[in-house]
Amino acid sequence: MSHIDLTHAGGGRPRAPSASAGAAPQPRWLARVPHVVILSRVALAFVVLALFARPFPFPAAGLVLTVVAIAMDGLDGWLARRLGVASDVGAVLDITADRIVEHVLWIYFTVAGLVPLWVPLVIVSRSFLVDAARGVAATHGKTPFGARTMQRSAVSRFLVASRFMRSTYGVAKTAAFVLLGAVLTLRAGAEAGVALASPAHAVWVGALATAVAMATVGICLARGVPVIWDARVYLRPGLSPR
Repeated sequence: MSHIDLTHAGGGRPRAPSASAGAAPQPRWLARVPHVVILSRVALAFVVLALFARPFPFPAAGLVLTVVAIAMDGLDGWLARRLGVASDVGAVLDITADRIVEHVLWIYFTVAGLVPLWVPLVIVSRSFLVDAARGVAATHGKTPFGARTMQRSAVSRFLVASRFMRSTYGVAKTAAFVLLGAVLTLRAGAEAGVALASPAHAVWVGALATAVAMATVGICLARGVPVIWDARVYLRPGLSPR
């Protein structure tokens, strides 16, 4: 589970069709409903961190809310389309919320000792570089996805914009966060004397969580590098917007 380009199906919302002449205007509060969902998802991510930091059984509740926060990723877009209030502001808020939720979870799992420090450093750096590259391309009339995509080859379009790769990355992130949250829950349970799994199963869950987290970082880089590479053309001196 969002950029100025509103054709992004995985993290943003498509542009709402123009209101026909004479159509009744939407109430202003209606346009804020998807925004409230977006902000609630960000708040929920910080609640999850607070629960993970507490003794058992609070981490178990944090694990459940992690799933809820991830599931809410597409809810704001669905509401915006349903209510006819999709907007540029909503799309920007959506991708910003995605970044915040993703980054705070990676950082917390690093602090908890479940992933190495280089993981959030790579993820956060990739986010800044990709967003900067897309911002530069936008000044030349290019979008991350759609007919005027900034991606310049079939390979980069597949890695960055295809539904398959976006879905794969979304599933990988979800699995990584849920498995890492499960490791925290198992650890908290063991510290409280509650055996939620056998030692062998706990080790297996930890190994699987690490493997999925590393795979997620790999997919993240595979989708980010083509954006940065294709953006180089827009940095050439004297290039005029097209």
